[in-house]
Amino acid sequence: MSNREKDRIRRWLKQNLKSVPLPTSIKEARANLEGLSSWVPLPPDTRVEAVIAGGVPGEWVGAPGAASDHVILCLHGGGYTMGSSKATQVNASFLSAASGCRVLVIDYRLAPENPFPAALEDTIAAYRWLLEQGISHSRIVLVGFSAGGGLALSALVSLRDTHVALPAGGVLISPWTDLAGTGESVVTRAEADPWLTDEMNRFHAALYANGRDLRHPLISPLYADMQGLPPLLIHVGSDEIMLDDSKRVAERAKSAGVEVTLEVWEGLWHVFHAFAYRLAEGKQAIEQIGEFIRKKLG
Repeated sequence: MSNREKDRIRRWLKQNLKSVPLPTSIKEARANLEGLSSWVPLPPDTRVEAVIAGGVPGEWVGAPGAASDHVILCLHGGGYTMGSSKATQVNASFLSAASGCRVLVIDYRLAPENPFPAALEDTIAAYRWLLEQGISHSRIVLVGFSAGGGLALSALVSLRDTHVALPAGGVLISPWTDLAGTGESVVTRAEADPWLTDEMNRFHAALYANGRDLRHPLISPLYADMQGLPPLLIHVGSDEIMLDDSKRVAERAKSAGVEVTLEVWEGLWHVFHAFAYRLAEGKQAIEQIGEFIRKKLG
């Protein structure tokens, strides 16, 4: 992929996402995000099936040949206030093809109607449901995009603390792990980031936390004890304000004895994986995630 194409996407993000004012309502914001996701067609032969997983609605997404007993539990992004399984179908199909696993994308409850801990409760319920279906914990990997990446990490901490068998690994893609926004990159990457602003993040963080401490370890898992967590793969772009959310989590997890691989993708932005259909680096990143999952699931 040429640098010209990368620059074209960067300009589009700035013009259509970063430079527009905050939406006047959550309903408008959700509709805008769903509209963006509808631009990319689902790869042919992808199987999509509605499911209720432990009381949580969602979708099974599977590429041709995906193993039924190897599962990615996928958590969408959207600042805990937006996003859906439908909006994540294409990314889930890419993950399924790269890993050879079925992907369960859940529609966890969203703020402000359902603030913390609703999303976390739904994630735990869906994971427990997978175990009840006879799928071994060693055949499950959690994958989360953006807010979903922070949610995946919070879920791992919560599962450990409640003595539930942990999945084989976690993949955190541009994870939002510090809703208090204390990382230096919030300032140092403000101009470079073509997508996100601190104002946007604070807006969504306030709705999700609903008056609770933004440094609560299950709201911002950067502040959690990470001992005993399974292996983690973290992907982040060098040009995003949440770069330090990933770097500091990786440092804390390594200090706690967790196996961590941090990949900082130079010159790229928040969840660039969503552009894998036209961005070579996005495709390469998805393939790397697939390789990680295949290794961890045997």
